[in-house]
Amino acid sequence: MNGLFDYLLLAGSVLGGLGLFLLAVGMMTDGLKLAAGSALRQLLSQWSRTPLHGIFSGMFMTAIVQSSSAVTVASLGFVNAGLIQMRQALGIIYGANIGTTMTGWLVALVGFKFNVQAFALPLIGVGMLMRLVNKQGRAASVGLALVGFGLFFVGIDVLKAAFEGIVATFDMSKITAEGISGILIFLLIGIVMTILTQSSSASIALTITAASSGLVGLYAAGAMVIGANVGTTSTAALASIGATSSAKRLAAAQVIFNIGTGFVALVLLPVMFWLIAWLERLFHIDADVALSLALFHTVFNVMGVILVFPLNTRLADFLETRFKTREEMISKPRFLDNTVAQTPVLAVNALMLELNDIKQKLSHLYWETVDTQNHPLGRTQSDVYILRTLSAEVARFIVSIERGALSEETTKQLTMLMRVEQYFLTCANSCEKLASSLRTEGLLQDDMCSGDVRRFFEDIHRFIQTTSDLAELDEDDLAASLAQLQKDHDQLKSALIYETTKAHIPIAHLADYLGYLAETLKIAQNWAKAIKRLLSIHDHLVEENRTDTNINTNTNEPLADAVMDSDDETESKNKGDLPNQN
Repeated sequence: MNGLFDYLLLAGSVLGGLGLFLLAVGMMTDGLKLAAGSALRQLLSQWSRTPLHGIFSGMFMTAIVQSSSAVTVASLGFVNAGLIQMRQALGIIYGANIGTTMTGWLVALVGFKFNVQAFALPLIGVGMLMRLVNKQGRAASVGLALVGFGLFFVGIDVLKAAFEGIVATFDMSKITAEGISGILIFLLIGIVMTILTQSSSASIALTITAASSGLVGLYAAGAMVIGANVGTTSTAALASIGATSSAKRLAAAQVIFNIGTGFVALVLLPVMFWLIAWLERLFHIDADVALSLALFHTVFNVMGVILVFPLNTRLADFLETRFKTREEMISKPRFLDNTVAQTPVLAVNALMLELNDIKQKLSHLYWETVDTQNHPLGRTQSDVYILRTLSAEVARFIVSIERGALSEETTKQLTMLMRVEQYFLTCANSCEKLASSLRTEGLLQDDMCSGDVRRFFEDIHRFIQTTSDLAELDEDDLAASLAQLQKDHDQLKSALIYETTKAHIPIAHLADYLGYLAETLKIAQNWAKAIKRLLSIHDHLVEENRTDTNINTNTNEPLADAVMDSDDETESKNKGDLPNQN
């Protein structure tokens, strides 16, 4: 019975020590994160302009909050929200791996060197006193961190005593890693421990404590430390579920980096411990097992950063080809590339084709916007994102065009195309605003004017469709159609106000209706401005192409297959503004 009781007591001591340690790590992390306030967000978002800056900010913040997982998940959140780019966050991931080695040094230098009763218990008392005096605020958070810091060493002391009791009770020799299979077993133990505890700090402290108590050998403990580094990627992997593509790429980067670093450390395990022993002799360091493991953990993480940093750009390029969403695939330009940009006259043709594609997408987007019953807001917002991305690519392409060979006419055309891109972008933004209003304020109400509002939406859609084909369009017809829409808008607006004064429709609905009408008319006006300029360029290119021996007969895609010769002739006619555009 006594033997069974001793076994149960040892098992309880191990579980209790581990529980204390996990509680301590959680309290330290939470307290320090709360005490830091916005400093963590500011540091990670502003101090990560380059990968090198990111390494230092990730290392510094991880060392402070004692949790690489917290820093990694924060980085995923920033990438998910678009505050920082995936390439910037890579440096934070590398730095967090170095910063997490602070736990090993705390255990090695403090955990076994000081009297816990004299060191840890006063910290717990002071921390709790601060919590009692200040229920909230930074002081309370600092107090929570101090309590966690004290419990950290109490947990280590309990674990150390429990492991020493196991060694004495079972009279076992050191558990060592024999051969490749032994190394892999302890590597797997380290991975599983980290996944279960969701804390590499806990696994590493547990490993160092077990090795210092004589429960496991140096190489076995080294393999477990490597396993802890690999296992910590599970936190980021779980946090990336349902996140954006960039956040998933960042999580994949951590997995690749940690597994790659762990593989190199595993292969070089005997060499690295030999190097550590040589350094200890060189600098006359009276090292023990705990210090050797802390040094080993630091060396292989720093080595991993040194190895991967020169390949950072290639890794980022590789990751950007993975986890592509529908939006990212569709938002790639179809007709624009760097080779075309070197020949301005071909670039104008490519831009016309690309803007024609954007035009078709925008026409479909408008119908999605007003057809609230069949198109959810999320799909509309997704299509707006696609158009914004394409618009940015068009603007970037125009800026990149070779300026040395630009004629006066081509310069004018590029200027008009840049304005077209802006008009289309304004239309897309208006669609998103209108879609959000229609869905959050409710569908059009069943009062006597709702049918008229719907018909006005349909008139705008008909206008967009009938003015899409540049080959069949006349500028006078475009102006007349827009003028009619303006007239219909004014009449409907007056009717709505009149019906409101007669109490036929609620006053609350009037503001919504007028907002709908204003936004749809704005879409039509900006659409007309864009089409007017596209039509001007289209007519000029078609007229110019008639003088070329290689005439392109497809008027919907002017000069898609022909090479045009540029000249310095000015535009044949400079047409005036359309009515009510501004």
